[in-house]
Amino acid sequence: MNPCSAFIAAVSLVWVSFPGSSAAGDLALTDISHIHGISFDAVKFGSVLLATHYGVYRAKPDRTVETVSEDANDYMGFSSDPGNFGRLLASGHPGQGGNLGVIASTDGGATWTKISDGAGGPVDFHTISVSLADPKVIYGLFNGIQVSRDGGAGWTLVGPSPAQVIDLAASAIDRDRVYAGTMAGLMRSVDGGFSWSLIGPSGRAATMVEATVEGSLYAFFAGAGLYRFAKESSWQLLATDFGERHILHLAANPTDPQHLVAVTEENALIESRDGGTTWQRFAE
Repeated sequence: MNPCSAFIAAVSLVWVSFPGSSAAGDLALTDISHIHGISFDAVKFGSVLLATHYGVYRAKPDRTVETVSEDANDYMGFSSDPGNFGRLLASGHPGQGGNLGVIASTDGGATWTKISDGAGGPVDFHTISVSLADPKVIYGLFNGIQVSRDGGAGWTLVGPSPAQVIDLAASAIDRDRVYAGTMAGLMRSVDGGFSWSLIGPSGRAATMVEATVEGSLYAFFAGAGLYRFAKESSWQLLATDFGERHILHLAANPTDPQHLVAVTEENALIESRDGGTTWQRFAE
């Protein structure tokens, strides 16, 4: 079971009220189950892609939504490739059962090609992260920490993962540095996933961790809020007005690092235009 499932409380996309937002109900996706990942769309400017339990969807700036993928696969691990903005990577389950291995798309998630089984696979990466420091380096979680150093074709099982991993994020500073959001807090490895140490606020689940192209690391700590680790030097608390909500997935616009989009455990799609300090509904 995906550890983040403990934080998923709804099976349809609904809007929640944030400061300055209007009532809930806009852009309801009642036919969609869990959102497992989010990315800015390289095909249609201003849109975002949502990897879900039943395929990939596009949320557009006018708040309409369209189906993207030609299949209804369960896309679990999901990441854009910083070395090639038009390339997406994913993993998960096909509709008929089994595991997808590692798959890639170059048309915005419409069609996918298998590029590897992974180590001991076919794998079902529930989280996958491409290094911003070296896009050929990719980390995934399946029977432990796996790493590819050739863009996803070949994989090595590095070793056991920290307990109860929710999310992984490869560093934007160092290709051998990787972070794991866990139920016990945020963990960091500086040796490619071989060993781990706890960093950040202790005793709080880190439900999301994401690196951005300018060198920042974002992490959400349950009950504490959204933090930014600016160029991996010091923590800055950005926002605390989430109540009991948690951010599970976050993406930064590759052309504007201050523009963030995120998904909460309630499957609410929200965005920030000031680097995470204030949030509102997507496309408000």
